[in-house]
Amino acid sequence: MNFQYPFLFRIELMLRKSLSVVYTFFCTILLLGIYLALFPLIYVCIQRKSWHIYGHKLTQLWAHLFFPIVGMPIHIRYDYKPNKTKSYVFVANHFSYLDIAVGMYVVKNYFSYVGKSSVKKVPLLGYMFAKLHIQVDRSDKNSRTKSLIRSVKALESGRSIFIMPEGGIISKNIPKMNQPFKDGAFIMAIENQVPIVPITFLNLYDIMPDILLNWKRPKVVFHEAIETTGMNKNNIEELKQKVYDVIQGELDVHYSKA
Repeated sequence: MNFQYPFLFRIELMLRKSLSVVYTFFCTILLLGIYLALFPLIYVCIQRKSWHIYGHKLTQLWAHLFFPIVGMPIHIRYDYKPNKTKSYVFVANHFSYLDIAVGMYVVKNYFSYVGKSSVKKVPLLGYMFAKLHIQVDRSDKNSRTKSLIRSVKALESGRSIFIMPEGGIISKNIPKMNQPFKDGAFIMAIENQVPIVPITFLNLYDIMPDILLNWKRPKVVFHEAIETTGMNKNNIEELKQKVYDVIQGELDVHYSKA
């Protein structure tokens, strides 16, 4: 920051903001263009439950086309590489609107997001999300229960679940995650005795802190799977703390170097 020449500093900020606006506009047009091109195929695939896996693959293709084209190839560090044929509960920090799209890119398994029911109000995208993923209204106890039941059934059928246990982009002290975590991810993992795979989205908040995008290469870390075999509901708090420590520890290391 050039505090010695405040006028030049203001000019620099204006230029950065202008570039960010232009880049965000370009990315938005491209994101919508790719989605609209794929939507007729996605629409067909989500009409029958047995075809949903192909609709999921098409949305993964959407992410795999978008990020390289906009100059944001994603860097993934694997401390653990999930088996594509197995079921997991994937959990990650949630600081940015970019998290969902990046998650669709980096997780290779067939999975359902558990996310806010408000997403289904978004034209076209909301229809696809409602068909392929699991919506939850966190203010409605019945909705939370139904989403948990659907998630457990998805795991029983061999499908993975991806959930951000903070319950939304609600941290008041980024890069510190919001606590306490919601119980859902940990209940469903224990009930199905499937591993939890913690994922750290390292710098997505730096790329998209609000509605504008900054150009940077997204960085993601897959941590060692945490087994839940033999655990029961008495282990939920212990499991939540373990997952928090893994993800937050990686965030602390990253931001201490920034």
